[in-house]
Amino acid sequence: MRGYDDFDQARWVPEPPGNPERSAFERDRARVLHSAALRRLAAKTQVVGPGDIPDHGRHIPRTRLTHSLECAQIGREMGKALGCDPDLVETACLAHDLGHPPFGHNGETALNELATRCGGFEGNAQSLRLLTRLEAKVLTGDGRSAGLNLTRASLDSALKYPWTAAHGAKFGVYPDDLPVFLWAREGVPAGRVSFEAQVMDWSDDVAYSVHDLEDALHSGHVTLALLRDPAERRVVCELTLRRYATDTCLAELEETLAHLVAEPLWPSRFEGTMADLVALKSFTSALIGRFCLSAQAATLEMYGPGFSRRGADLILPRGTRLECALLKGVTAHYVMSRDEHHANQARQRELIAELASMIMLGAPGTLEPALRDAFTGAVDDTARLRVIVDQIASLTDVSAMSLHRGLGSRPMAR
Repeated sequence: MRGYDDFDQARWVPEPPGNPERSAFERDRARVLHSAALRRLAAKTQVVGPGDIPDHGRHIPRTRLTHSLECAQIGREMGKALGCDPDLVETACLAHDLGHPPFGHNGETALNELATRCGGFEGNAQSLRLLTRLEAKVLTGDGRSAGLNLTRASLDSALKYPWTAAHGAKFGVYPDDLPVFLWAREGVPAGRVSFEAQVMDWSDDVAYSVHDLEDALHSGHVTLALLRDPAERRVVCELTLRRYATDTCLAELEETLAHLVAEPLWPSRFEGTMADLVALKSFTSALIGRFCLSAQAATLEMYGPGFSRRGADLILPRGTRLECALLKGVTAHYVMSRDEHHANQARQRELIAELASMIMLGAPGTLEPALRDAFTGAVDDTARLRVIVDQIASLTDVSAMSLHRGLGSRPMAR
């Protein structure tokens, strides 16, 4: 593979040679595609839940799985255009959300509070843990799980935040997963995000900023006509400035959003007619192309064709970044800022806290069989808490509620 050597294709646990007609990165992609963790994403909500859209059979809102598949398609094409191995980038995109717990970022917040004593919780660090420890594929010589045992390059490409919690709220590794993390990062400057991981990260931003807006339009939470009102746009821009684009000012965001809404690609209405559906698809396709081609052109202009990806950065023009951030701001304002959304989130956090107490009370019997040995073999309460967190993080939205009901109906231990 051009630009990737034996060091990049090495695995944490050496394996016999595979099918010579398949590359190491093709095998990695297949391992993630066939993983239980990826399948579970089908039952984890992205932003708009199934009940938020009238079920007329035409539009089903994104889940974490469909989002990951769309991210992978975007990342594969953009990575290929920039000289990356397309299977490597696709693997990183498929893997990037594996660690998301039930209830999305709200579940992350609840688990992070719960896991304070064992190093906190972060979806990206949980993804690494799944890839290298919790998924079932390869065992080490002493019988421990090595997870999917992906190549060094695939693990590094999946690391959006290649540092520990000591460096900030967003991080990519827990303390007890440092050995495999350091192996994957061998020879890379500390804190340096690989070029492939940068492509994955931008593909993620593009996919969810555009598609979450599409889902919000179908749900009726976003009305396109509202955004033609400068006062309404200002509210969206204020939220965007707080959450997604802190390196700008309100005036620049207002100007950027006004120009975006005034462009011919912006639909004039959305009432669900066939013409509206076609216009919306043209809109989302145009935005994805706009965001990807802008990054590709800027990167190639910076480095030239055939550039070395090692040490290179994906170049994101300022206007492109702001437009993407504003789309996130639109969805956040109209969907995630609703009172009923906040009330539902509060109950979800309560459920996770209660679930942790119930699982701990009955452990190891309340754990899935694959985690029981880790719990009984844990050296202290901190290690046992991490196993409880692993159990909850693996649940889907529905299975978390179902397990909560089931454990809540059991007689209390005396």
